[in-house]
Amino acid sequence: MGKSKVLVVGGTGYIGKRIVKASLKQGHETYVLQRQEIGLDIEKLQLLLSFKKKGAHLVEASFSDHQSLVDAVKKVNVVICTVSGSHFRGHSVLLQLKLVDAIKEAGNVERFLPSEFGMDPSRMGHALEPGRDTFDEKMTVRKAIEAANIPHTYISANCFGGYFIGNLSQCHTLLPPKENVVMFDDGNVKVVYLDEDDVATYTIKTIDDPRTLNKTVYLRPPENILSHRELVDTWEKLTGKELNKTSMTGEEFLRLIEGMDHIQRAGMSHFYHIFYEGCLTNFEVADDQEATKLYPEVKYTRVSEYLARYV
Repeated sequence: MGKSKVLVVGGTGYIGKRIVKASLKQGHETYVLQRQEIGLDIEKLQLLLSFKKKGAHLVEASFSDHQSLVDAVKKVNVVICTVSGSHFRGHSVLLQLKLVDAIKEAGNVERFLPSEFGMDPSRMGHALEPGRDTFDEKMTVRKAIEAANIPHTYISANCFGGYFIGNLSQCHTLLPPKENVVMFDDGNVKVVYLDEDDVATYTIKTIDDPRTLNKTVYLRPPENILSHRELVDTWEKLTGKELNKTSMTGEEFLRLIEGMDHIQRAGMSHFYHIFYEGCLTNFEVADDQEATKLYPEVKYTRVSEYLARYV
């Protein structure tokens, strides 16, 4: 059996561009949706052309043109969608319902991976508003996929390094703090950190694997399951400098975000669930649903290696 042909929808985005590269690297014939609405976005166009140069096929289609989506889907066995679910980057989760309709009509897709890649939305029914919107919408997409009997895999990739490692999980910056760091309570809640390229590698590994069919796959590299305090300690060892630490309780954190605007509160509420509730690690995952157990050959990036880029 040959490798699946892959269509990436959202291939110019933060995780999407990595999915495209991983698909090509792992030898899949790779198609990237080129949306008709690209307009004058020169950076996206140049990125698409760079994929083409590396061997990807560009397929023009639009979420506003159902038949174009059907025609694009018919070219492949696997569809991976990476449209943004983040409020501050553009919130597009429910657009996937149009893609689900196209996949259902095309009838040829053997695996669909919708845009998830974060916390498992099936475990976040209790989430704070307005951050809960993202989880509710992802569950709406899941229900549509399952109602249409579309073969699928859901990827729970936890915390992307660019947003949670390099800045020592400080909410106001993407760079490491130089003097002061705010700890979430005692800083001992365990969190799962991922290199974004590793997320892409593991994602592509799942698409032809019968073990992952109609399952959620959790990315939990064991050496990257660290508390916030351990993350800060790792940085201090790398730099040889101790940071001034202050602690913020969960109650103080919730009061802080009360006065923020809708988009800020949506993102910050996710921080609350991660660092105060421990929503990424407060449940067990079976070996046949954990990526590093399924694919031990992948040499994943350790948190210390990721942090070394910032020294």
